[in-house]
Amino acid sequence: MKLLKNRWFKFSVVAIIYTLWFVVWSRNLWMLLGLPIIFDLYITKLLNRLFWEPYKKQKDKSKGFRELMGWVEAIIFAVVVATVINTYIFQMYKIPTPSMEKSLLVGDYLCVSKIAYGPRMANTPLSFPLVHNTMPFSPAGKKSFSEAISRPYKRLAGLGGVERGDIVVFNFPAGDTVMLENQAATYYDYLRDYQQMYGVEQGRQKLAQHYTIISRPVDKREHYVKRAVGMPGDSLEIRHSQLYINGRMAEPIEGRQYLYFVTINGTPISNQAFEKMGLSKDDILFDRENQRYQLPLTDKNLRTVQGMSNVVSVEKYESTQPMHYIFPNEGNFGWTEDNFGPLWIPRKGATVALTPENLPLYRRIIDVYEGNDLEERNGQIYINGRAAISYTFKMDYYFMMGDNRHNSADSRFWGFVPEDHIVGRPSFVWLSVDKDKKFPKNIRWDHMFRSLKE
Repeated sequence: MKLLKNRWFKFSVVAIIYTLWFVVWSRNLWMLLGLPIIFDLYITKLLNRLFWEPYKKQKDKSKGFRELMGWVEAIIFAVVVATVINTYIFQMYKIPTPSMEKSLLVGDYLCVSKIAYGPRMANTPLSFPLVHNTMPFSPAGKKSFSEAISRPYKRLAGLGGVERGDIVVFNFPAGDTVMLENQAATYYDYLRDYQQMYGVEQGRQKLAQHYTIISRPVDKREHYVKRAVGMPGDSLEIRHSQLYINGRMAEPIEGRQYLYFVTINGTPISNQAFEKMGLSKDDILFDRENQRYQLPLTDKNLRTVQGMSNVVSVEKYESTQPMHYIFPNEGNFGWTEDNFGPLWIPRKGATVALTPENLPLYRRIIDVYEGNDLEERNGQIYINGRAAISYTFKMDYYFMMGDNRHNSADSRFWGFVPEDHIVGRPSFVWLSVDKDKKFPKNIRWDHMFRSLKE
């Protein structure tokens, strides 16, 4: 017991833990500056004599000061602990959209593990604690961070890397530019529409006149959650809504669903049947004139609907018209959300030949994600002022898709997810709330504390 009270023993234990965590694991030699402070706390106690003892005396003399500082100390301690946990261990996330149904539901609250892939150090360390990108109770667009200090991408060692089929939380790659008055929309989609109407430069100017445009660093972009279906180095293709990886049909996902047109004989499908299938009110669209429903259905729910006596026909929706909002959003690829690719997914260290024809696929990677100066002049590609016929990638990239295949804004629309955008992997659902019901019936007890590791 004497050993546990020995100041040198206490100092040694705390110093070892601090060094392993904040120096070795973080790979940050600047954190060694914390060791003299730890040494003083346990051995020399100079700071204690200069600051803490007078502070304690002031607390003993004044009851009001003691009560006030008691609250201040408790708040500071709670914020520090919560910040450390949020940075290194796990983070909470709420599912806002149906893009992952029926695997994840709107109203699911997730515990997202940072350790799964390794905690990512903040690009913008000067930030209001426990706030993502906007100050609470402030005018729209009031930033909660400062870019006075900006650090390069660094990820600490984790339990592993992203695996095929993982559900992943990441920063929205196309969220680097945001329209404050319409943050739910993607800036680049609007920009392309404006440029089609007014021309390239005038379209950009018109959009800036109609909206307040701001930019955000990687770690302050909005969070998305999708499934990693394409890994670095994979060749991905979608044929008639069926996913193929490296020429082979992808493994089926139990919660995956597609959009179907369900025609009835005049007798409607009951609300009890919809509830049993887990379809929310927002899922159900009905064309009264044609007696036809538009429903997202899993394979299991599809068989249920096909077996209903009042159902005349069931037809799967398929997108056949190429549109400019499909990645790569330029060129003549002719892809749709249901017929897409083949597309090679970049891998760190791999080199690809560059041509004017395939440049649209990798333009944003080269120019934005990996920070090069990319130009095209007279049919020739220039990177950082030099003519280029190839490019070697600096990071791994992933292709993410939602399980709700016809109601998901994913990589089919905005392209690859860089490794520096990966936040973590959801571990389990700790709370699930049905927005269509009132408390206490809105709590989905059977969906809570369910592991998400497939």
